[in-house]
Amino acid sequence: MKWLAWIGLVLVGAVVLVVAIGFALPVKHVASRSVKLRRTPEQVWAVIMNPPQDGVRYEVVESEPPRKLVRRIADRNLPYGGTWTYDIVPDGDGCSLTITENGEVYNPVFRFVSRFIMGHTATIDNYLKTVQ
Repeated sequence: MKWLAWIGLVLVGAVVLVVAIGFALPVKHVASRSVKLRRTPEQVWAVIMNPPQDGVRYEVVESEPPRKLVRRIADRNLPYGGTWTYDIVPDGDGCSLTITENGEVYNPVFRFVSRFIMGHTATIDNYLKTVQ
């Protein structure tokens, strides 16, 4: 029975530690990734103009076809927010695409997970795989 109390104490301590570290992390972060594509800027533009189908509402803040798009999370009730800036630059027979996330993670537990478990670039990396 004593070992159950110790396990419980360790779990509570781990949760407290995660929350404390999360509170110590900054709410805002910047993450960026680039990829060279064998597509024209116009082809890439057509792809990025369709926002991810993830149940989150987005709004376009800036649009300069086919060079730059800035999209912001429009749902204020989420534990995170921010913008993605898509920069498309012609490069030889294709183009390069750079996505820069100016993110905000309001919940301290989500901040811990975003920073230490998922990584700030995980969503960008997954998205870039779908563009290729």
